[in-house]
Amino acid sequence: MIVRTPDGQVRGEPTATGVRFRGIPYAAAPEGALRFAAPAPAPSWEGVRDARAAGPTAPQRRREIPGLDLSALVGDGWRPGPEYLTVDVWTPDPGAANLPVLVFVHGGAFLGGTGSAPVYDGTAFTRAGAVLVTVQYRLGIDGFLPLDGGATNLGLRDQLAALRWVRESIAAFGGDPGNVTLFGESAGAISVACLLGSPLSQGLFHRAIVQSGHANLVRGRAELDRVAQAAAHGLGVEPAAEAFRRLTTEQLLDAQDALLKPGGGPDLRDTGGRDRGFGLSPFLPVVGDDVLPEHPGEAIRGGAGAGVDLVAGTCREEMLLYFGPSGLLDVLTDEQAVAMLSASHPDAAGVLESYGLGGGRNTGEVFVEAMTDLVFRDGVKELLENHRGRSFGYEFAWRAPKLGACHGMELPFVFDSLAASAALVGDDAPAELAREVNGAWVRFAATGDPGWAPGTTTTLG
Repeated sequence: MIVRTPDGQVRGEPTATGVRFRGIPYAAAPEGALRFAAPAPAPSWEGVRDARAAGPTAPQRRREIPGLDLSALVGDGWRPGPEYLTVDVWTPDPGAANLPVLVFVHGGAFLGGTGSAPVYDGTAFTRAGAVLVTVQYRLGIDGFLPLDGGATNLGLRDQLAALRWVRESIAAFGGDPGNVTLFGESAGAISVACLLGSPLSQGLFHRAIVQSGHANLVRGRAELDRVAQAAAHGLGVEPAAEAFRRLTTEQLLDAQDALLKPGGGPDLRDTGGRDRGFGLSPFLPVVGDDVLPEHPGEAIRGGAGAGVDLVAGTCREEMLLYFGPSGLLDVLTDEQAVAMLSASHPDAAGVLESYGLGGGRNTGEVFVEAMTDLVFRDGVKELLENHRGRSFGYEFAWRAPKLGACHGMELPFVFDSLAASAALVGDDAPAELAREVNGAWVRFAATGDPGWAPGTTTTLG
């Protein structure tokens, strides 16, 4: 199956419910002078480009959670190659017209992941008559480290470039450029929330779904300048784009790994004593440029994105993903819980005591509940309250045998890809729930109504 796009022809591969196209460039390869620069238009090509195999991924190193295989969600690691600013497109029929379009931004703490991971299979979406686009974007130092002489928020700029590609090209795949739903999970959800508050995104998407992320997970320039100084010091160069361009990708990944080691990075607490990343990643979008001229939460409160319908929610036990498989929660003491939270919150003891620490509750349960609220639920609640347009909340409550309703647990249900996710959901996950959740996402993309009343929060599972 061959489709003609504005940049050239692409050959896709038939699937059980449509056609899949992989690795289509939406921007030029970010190499040479284009490293640490805003995305440039993708060059056109002659002939037919083979789009039947997954292309390169953004440079990254795998981050393991002991006792857990997350490859279904994050992929098998870095697939090297310069041309990785690409999209995968799943369509029921390239010859169709005006099909609803969903554009997915993957998670991975702004450090890893890929839109071509097995869970993000588009079969269920195309079966339901929708077009799915998954996006690759710059990560880590390449994507979210502000450097003197370089562009800021490069990963977000990449996502904006991908949305412009969708506007210009998706009709060739049967999609409606006037009905685009942007959705993402974790770092992808933070990205969606930020773009909802960005003046540069106007008209590029019409609905948004924010899964376990929100607009408060951003940093000021001062905090990220500390990251840049630390990375530059480790590399022996100045914190400037010109100097970083002369380094290899492997050198930058080594520097990134050094930042992620315990004690290897700078203190990232802001003037209020809070680390907005809660130690999960030094890399977050930065406030104060043309992408995010003001805090995106404040922009949304002021009416940004008011014309965009919004679904936002969390999993019930988000933080079990990070602390459950290791067995830490079974042995965590009150003192250790306070010490861990103190690294990112100025009143750790007070916060944990308000959740029952020292009152007879299991310390691990208290810690998971408090951290789930602090990192995810409180910010999502604020996002829904601030949004001036139609909004719908959800909580994903189905519990996997070993991981409960942890971070990312809703993804195999959103994509109805349980078969690819057995390591996460187990062997007996309810197929009917996957059909229900996927159906809600498709209904929302098609009509703006996921199936529950605006202004309410529904429980899934």
